Amino acid sequence: RLRAAGAMLFVSTEPVPITAIAHQLGCSRSDAEQTLRALSIALQPIGLMTQWASDDLVQLGTAPDLAGILRQFLGQERIVRLSQAALETVALIAYRQPVTRADLEAVRGVDSTGVLQTLLARGLIEPAGRLTTVGNPVLYATTPEFLRLFGLGSLDDLPQLPDELAAGLEERAAAETALTPGTSSNSGSRA
Repeated sequence: RLRAAGAMLFVSTEPVPITAIAHQLGCSRSDAEQTLRALSIALQPIGLMTQWASDDLVQLGTAPDLAGILRQFLGQERIVRLSQAALETVALIAYRQPVTRADLEAVRGVDSTGVLQTLLARGLIEPAGRLTTVGNPVLYATTPEFLRLFGLGSLDDLPQLPDELAAGLEERAAAETALTPGTSSNSGSRA
């Protein structure tokens, strides 16, 4: 199973649903996940890892500690820089996804239209549906490119927010949302 799972990920240009891997391996989803985690450990000595793009998508990626040498090898020595506003916004999205622009603005206290466009253009976030409320606002979530750029195997690898920061974000979002009818307060799975 390990070799077959590795080969499937190697030939795939996009993240692969775990259910598709389980089907091809003739095993349960749980067994496929266990195989993929074992594969990630087996790949470490050669600088590769499995990256979990979501709870159901996985792909091969390179180890974060090799980013510098790989950038040089590929002639991409220019480091991608994000503004403080972009970093703040993508962090909020990562920890609270899916979120609307109004959710972000409730926490940040400023218009997020421009920074969302920047993050979309760089492929770090993507539309993840629409909220079923007045105006049907777009919900945003991070992408596999976000995981790659920040050297994460999955969103579970995000550092845990200190309790007081997580509570403060929730309180501020709830207070701002209460003042703005028609918006939603998403608690997200990470905050």
